[in-house]
Amino acid sequence: MENHVYIFDTTLRDGEQSPGCSMNRQEKLQVARILDELGVDIIEAGFPAASEGDFNSVKSVGELGLNSTIAGLARCHMGDIEAVAKSLDTCPHKRLHTFIATSPIHREYKLKMSKQQITEQMVKAVEFGKQWFDDIEVSAEDAMRTELDYLVEFFQAAIDAGATTLNVPDTVGYGTPRESREMFKYIVDNLQNADHAILSCHNHNELGLAVANSLGAIDGGARQVECTINGIGERAGNASLEEVVMALRTRHDRYGLDTGIDTTKLYPASRIDTAVTGSRVQPNKAIVGRNAFAHEAGIHQDGVLKHAETYEIMKPEAVGVPENNLVLGKHSGRHAFNNRLETLGYSVDQETLNDLFVKFKALADRKKSVYDEDIEALVLGTEQNGPWHLDAISIHTEVDDTDQSAEASLKLRFNGQAPRIHSGRGDGPVNAIVNAIRTIIDEELHMERFEVSAVSRGSDAQGRATVRATVGACRYKGTGVSTDIVEAAAHAMVSIMNRHHQHQGRNLNAENERLKAAV
Repeated sequence: MENHVYIFDTTLRDGEQSPGCSMNRQEKLQVARILDELGVDIIEAGFPAASEGDFNSVKSVGELGLNSTIAGLARCHMGDIEAVAKSLDTCPHKRLHTFIATSPIHREYKLKMSKQQITEQMVKAVEFGKQWFDDIEVSAEDAMRTELDYLVEFFQAAIDAGATTLNVPDTVGYGTPRESREMFKYIVDNLQNADHAILSCHNHNELGLAVANSLGAIDGGARQVECTINGIGERAGNASLEEVVMALRTRHDRYGLDTGIDTTKLYPASRIDTAVTGSRVQPNKAIVGRNAFAHEAGIHQDGVLKHAETYEIMKPEAVGVPENNLVLGKHSGRHAFNNRLETLGYSVDQETLNDLFVKFKALADRKKSVYDEDIEALVLGTEQNGPWHLDAISIHTEVDDTDQSAEASLKLRFNGQAPRIHSGRGDGPVNAIVNAIRTIIDEELHMERFEVSAVSRGSDAQGRATVRATVGACRYKGTGVSTDIVEAAAHAMVSIMNRHHQHQGRNLNAENERLKAAV
């Protein structure tokens, strides 16, 4: 059994299913690049058959020319598999990941299929996929609640059909570490030609055991772990990539296994994921949380100062936590700015660097000190990708003993045209901004959630506004960053308009293609 544990990252697919964590194409490309820099073996880019947007995102990731293998998810349906093949047509390193449920509860209530029918459907899918893929992964959805003898039968058929990776998902986070170890050991001991495929685990976190169960699976013979940055994912989330990787590294004496992950990129990857998804990491999160290397107790502080290993089992720099928090200001030059970008894990082209440096100088004129968090916000904070651009905002408020009202005037450009003023009134500045936006959008706009958080520190700190809203039947997330939180809210609403405009464009293109096909 080999000593390498393959890291299969599904942040772009399963991670995106976490409520409020949807990403647009540019955000997915940003995350894909940092995952590749991490040294992730396989990046699951999405579910191409789910929507045109997902198809295009997977295609774009596949066209980046990354070192990582790019996987696309498909049900054991021929149409799904064709969608993956088309989306990854030009990708140099690609994998088909196909799945079907196997547990009794799924067989009876969801699929209404027998064991034999499920196995036959899977075999047909693998054989069909071999037209385009040499690398095929088969997942038995809800494997943890599937009979062990049937799992072996199912996976034996998968190997015989040509599958190269066999995934054992704990889809609902039901298992325990001991059960996970015993399940994998049983599969290894009873599967013929088990060495012809890699065994994989995919654990969810309903009981807070996803990482522990992944380590149990490794003990039992798994050599691929499916995980996400920061452990984001559907419901309670997935196994956390950084925790699995650092557990194997820190306890190499126990496991004797390697991942090939550049651990110094873990903290930057976590920060990028947080900025992109708006899903903040709790302070006490292992490895990448704000308090992960903080010592408040006097005894602990004394011990760390005398010898770090008294209370630290890993060094902060080992996971990419910056040794110093360099403060930049208005006198800082382009070189210092670019160096800090690279330290934080961002690789940008010259044109983007020039644009970011101009924004940095403008920010430095408004703030006394520019911190790492401010720089991250420059890169990922305010979304201006799309036809709508906010030039300026004016807010007028009136408050008396019984009432408060506000009027917002937004100076907006559309596709570079001359700016126009759009106004709205409300019971406060944010409500007024939303009502101003409603004068532009024909469909019903409903704000579901509005969050404000400080990006950096100090009284002049930038604030990040995150808005989750529905326009018609579609749900969007928008973010904005500014030293003025009301301006940040306006930027967030404009980003929602841009996302909706792009979505409408995709739908129009899809309808045009449908009409062409019907002629």
